[in-house]
Amino acid sequence: MKINQRLLDKKIVITGASSGIGEILAKKIASQGGFPILVARSRDKLVTIQKEIDQLYNQKSAIYPIDLTDNNKIDHLIPIIFNENKQVDGLINNAGVGVFDSIEDMNYDDLLEMFQLNVFAGIQLSQSILPYFRKTNANTQIVNVISQAAKISTPKSAAYASSKQAMLGFTNVLRLECKMSSISIMAVNLGPVRTNFFERADKDGTYKQNVERYMLDPERVADKIVTHLFTSKREINMPLWMELGSIFYRLIPGVMEAVLRKQFDKK
Repeated sequence: MKINQRLLDKKIVITGASSGIGEILAKKIASQGGFPILVARSRDKLVTIQKEIDQLYNQKSAIYPIDLTDNNKIDHLIPIIFNENKQVDGLINNAGVGVFDSIEDMNYDDLLEMFQLNVFAGIQLSQSILPYFRKTNANTQIVNVISQAAKISTPKSAAYASSKQAMLGFTNVLRLECKMSSISIMAVNLGPVRTNFFERADKDGTYKQNVERYMLDPERVADKIVTHLFTSKREINMPLWMELGSIFYRLIPGVMEAVLRKQFDKK
């Protein structure tokens, strides 16, 4: 186990920790001396990951099975975590869901779920943890895993992109409000990542097939995030070419939409 002094004994809450990027983050943080606090819906999956962390890295962790679409449960989560663990140094809002549909075909229940999980849960948790972070006056951090969809609009992603745009806006304001404190705020804007996210978001597999060669490796994504934990890094944007595309999209949106129409329409 390679100890990272920045992570040593740091207790970090990770939502969406039962699979994908969240699971990998939990294991990488544990492997470098941190104490991951895993939050997800499935108790069975969390128990399995907790056992793996103990066996592989001889490192302790904590698990909190919770449905983050339930506002009432979210309200109590952070106080319970602090009461039981005495200390929390970081929050990684990683949980999210996506469903790709045209605006005409969009299901309202899917829309509500996306905003609850992608936006409101992260906002609630951030708001709940801030008073604790301010009291400690130590080096603490909130990381919001968002999406390049917050910066580049594409067909069949109205609900998903809107939720991510909202979360990016919230993150930028949160950073400004924490500027004079010891709380750092980092946004992670990702293109498509090779995880089980697409099992629901892209049921017929069209989008996944079209972007397969562009997909990010979740291990690489997690490495990048862990590298910048408890630093002053403002944003992580992956892949680089997509971030450059988003810059041009903001500067010349009409031209980009005309030139890259086929590239935008992958869903």
